[in-house]
Amino acid sequence: MEKNITKNQNKFISEEEKTINWDDVKNAFKKTFGSEIYESWLQKISLIKEYNDYLILGVPTRFFRDWIVSRYLDKILEQVKGFKLSLNRIEFKIIEESKKNQELIKIDELNKVTEIKDSILNYNRLNPNLSFNTFIRGNSNDIALSYSKKVCEHISRYNPLYLCGGVGLGKTHLLNAIGLELQDKNNVMFISAERFMYHFIKSIKKNDMVNFKDFFRKSSVFIIDDIQFISGKESLQEEFFHTFNSLMDKGSQIIISADRAPMKLDRVQERIKSRLAGGLVVDIETPDLELKIKIIRSKIEEIQNQFKENINLNDEVISYIASESKTNIRELIGVLNRVVAFSRVHNKNLNISDCKNILKDVFNQIKIITVDKIQNVVSNYFNIALSEMLSQRRSRPLARPRQVAMYLAKKMTTRSLPEIGRRFANRDHTTVIHAVKTITRLSEQDDEMKKNISQIKSLLLEQ
Repeated sequence: MEKNITKNQNKFISEEEKTINWDDVKNAFKKTFGSEIYESWLQKISLIKEYNDYLILGVPTRFFRDWIVSRYLDKILEQVKGFKLSLNRIEFKIIEESKKNQELIKIDELNKVTEIKDSILNYNRLNPNLSFNTFIRGNSNDIALSYSKKVCEHISRYNPLYLCGGVGLGKTHLLNAIGLELQDKNNVMFISAERFMYHFIKSIKKNDMVNFKDFFRKSSVFIIDDIQFISGKESLQEEFFHTFNSLMDKGSQIIISADRAPMKLDRVQERIKSRLAGGLVVDIETPDLELKIKIIRSKIEEIQNQFKENINLNDEVISYIASESKTNIRELIGVLNRVVAFSRVHNKNLNISDCKNILKDVFNQIKIITVDKIQNVVSNYFNIALSEMLSQRRSRPLARPRQVAMYLAKKMTTRSLPEIGRRFANRDHTTVIHAVKTITRLSEQDDEMKKNISQIKSLLLEQ
């Protein structure tokens, strides 16, 4: 019987002086992993040296090695053990192909990388007008501006730098300013998360992920705007995670913006949120009255210099516009442009009464309401802790306020039912549907509930 075992084992175990037939191994890879993975990744692996208990395999690039190790190493080892049972580890060596092949690859890759590069530049050129000199400092953005400048002085000291805040508060301006400051002496990559996803999908379709990865990981300063866009996109998050780690390992500076803090990002992997929160997180707040007045005056001066004409808005009108514009800087500039255009067309010095008439449809709009804001107002209104309202407890004193908050989130925001459920401790969308039906019925039948809903809505619109 021992002879039979030895005979069978000899089918799989090579003698020490023999080498594995690498073509047979590659055929096994193709059957196990499938032709798509094999042709994209495994076909280019070569056998450099075989020892009794381990193999040295050649791969074309460092990224190639990292990708294979992180995703396929265990299965590769399992496959080669089928040809030699004594193998217990694999080492990878980055090798260069023959000069002729190298030149052909370089020409081919250059064309593909250039395509990516040109496409990115077409959509993500740094705007020379969005510099530190044109950024208006105020109490709400002072810390963000200070650290953005410090990053330019000491690369990788604050890594990653994560700027968060609502829309139109100046995050993109600061990211752009950092890029302008560092671009002369660094390889700066500035891209939105949406464009990053576009190139990611395009590279997958073209079976050109190697060039995509190599291109984005070459930057010494990587700036990505609106990272919340990767929410719910698992494959994109996977690629961003590995790009982030690769850049951090090589000491590149990473700057990121989002509309909320890292740990509040919906449907984003915990490991990504942890890494984002591990850097310097800086919040940009809503501008106060003083900052809004400074921004209006700066914008008026810019318009006057650009169009060589005087704009006569008195201090009273400027204060009115600043005080009534409640949301963000972008809306503030839009309101100012509207007033200036009216003044120019009618050749008239405007007063507050004129402005109220011009802007009545703007300032009478329902203010932006968020799920977070609703949760906070409702918990305060019913005098319960927010953590309790979001907990799994089902007692009436907690369940009813929770249903009210879900009802208002559905009625006063554009969030979908599944999104609202996730914001309430990952509850199912059917729970939200039940809450909306329950509160709708109670507000029609119960005067107390109707009064509660009305008062909470008023509180939300006042803030």
